[in-house]
Amino acid sequence: MRRAYAVLLALCLALAGALVTAGPAQAAALTIPNGVQFTDTSGNALHAHGGGVIKVGSYYYWFGEDRNSDNTFRYVDAYRSTDLKNWEFRNHVLTQSSASELGTAYIERPKVVYNASTGKFVMWMHKENGTDYSEARAAVAVSDTVDGNYTYQGSFRPLGQYMSRDITTFVDTDGTAYMVSAANENYDLQIYRLTSDYTAIAALVANPWPGGHREAPALFKRNGVYFMLTSGATGWSANQQQYATASSLAGPWTSMANVGDSTTYNSQTAYVLPVQGTSGTSYLYMGDRWGNSFGGTVNDSRYVWLPLTFPSSTTMSMSWYPEVTVDAAAGTIGGTSATYNTLIARHSGKCADVANQSLWQGIAISQYTCNGGTNQKWWFKDLGTGYYQLVGRGSSLCLQENSTNVTQENCSSSATTQQWSVVTSGSYVNIKARATGECLDVNGASTANSAAIITYTCNGATNQQWTRGT
Repeated sequence: MRRAYAVLLALCLALAGALVTAGPAQAAALTIPNGVQFTDTSGNALHAHGGGVIKVGSYYYWFGEDRNSDNTFRYVDAYRSTDLKNWEFRNHVLTQSSASELGTAYIERPKVVYNASTGKFVMWMHKENGTDYSEARAAVAVSDTVDGNYTYQGSFRPLGQYMSRDITTFVDTDGTAYMVSAANENYDLQIYRLTSDYTAIAALVANPWPGGHREAPALFKRNGVYFMLTSGATGWSANQQQYATASSLAGPWTSMANVGDSTTYNSQTAYVLPVQGTSGTSYLYMGDRWGNSFGGTVNDSRYVWLPLTFPSSTTMSMSWYPEVTVDAAAGTIGGTSATYNTLIARHSGKCADVANQSLWQGIAISQYTCNGGTNQKWWFKDLGTGYYQLVGRGSSLCLQENSTNVTQENCSSSATTQQWSVVTSGSYVNIKARATGECLDVNGASTANSAAIITYTCNGATNQQWTRGT
């Protein structure tokens, strides 16, 4: 009996030890909505546009542009996060008062690297005079701490001669740092090696695509292969992103190849972040949907984050997901798959439509001739309660019932005014609002373009019957 008891006790102790060794269970992946403004942990709009990320210890630090209403420079902001979803504001690390030439300026695409030899954090950025883009200069600032106040070192043209606009930085595995920037009125994209302290240009390494007219560079390395992701130069409007690869930064580089769709899901490259964890390393595309492209300012911009996938060692692909899923501890990035439908009114044959492809909140929904636009496509996001949110493909905003109309608004899973049930009615469906029980309705049974879509007492009329098209 004593022997049996001893054996049982030993087994219990071993099991307890195993549980202690295993530690806490891995946190689940977090879901981040796409194509929307982000807020920080205090609920304020997160301004890190055109930015970049550096990991220090267990924290990711995200730096980016925070501009005035006229798009001139106000701050470079710094945020930090351990999970890439919840971002804490840390500091305005560079301000208009940091140097006299920053009083009126454009400061774009700030990127921070750490120099292990000097112990300094070094910020590179694109600097202009705040009136036009004639200066085309690079600028540098340094700090002893990652989120401290950066000391501005001045601006210059690389090697005293080359224009320098959109910019990125990259530190290779051997500790050598590089800066990439658009030159020659954006027709060239040049790769420079930095000095050992990372604060100046040592040499021009390559100009691989002369005349290519590319900007918004992002450079990263995967399994010994360098990838350069860029956009075309079309102002604030989105365009087809392209990438190239090389086994050496000096080249030879491949020609540029398309990735994503023709507008890169209405975004422009800001940065590609390697996310390394217990399950490996994944790569996160971080893009901006510029507010200026839809009648706003830089601070109205939205963020588009997508997982990058690699069919082979030298090819890359990108697909749209309405939500990105990130497990920073595991180093895994994925996306929420979604099917988008048009909503076609039975009586008119016309589609539920966001007027003028607007991305703004508060825009009333109406019907319009079906045309396949993203402003006529809706994701029925299942909330698991018998209700759905109807999320616009173009705007990433949700249909919301109001007292007099239906609008698109920032999605809120707790808002019953954004929750809808789908009730089959023969070969059609009724879309019923949870808050009032009323049906999605074309006002007055109008067949005209731009007729308002409202909610109204369900009555079986054809202007309340919808087909979910593809």
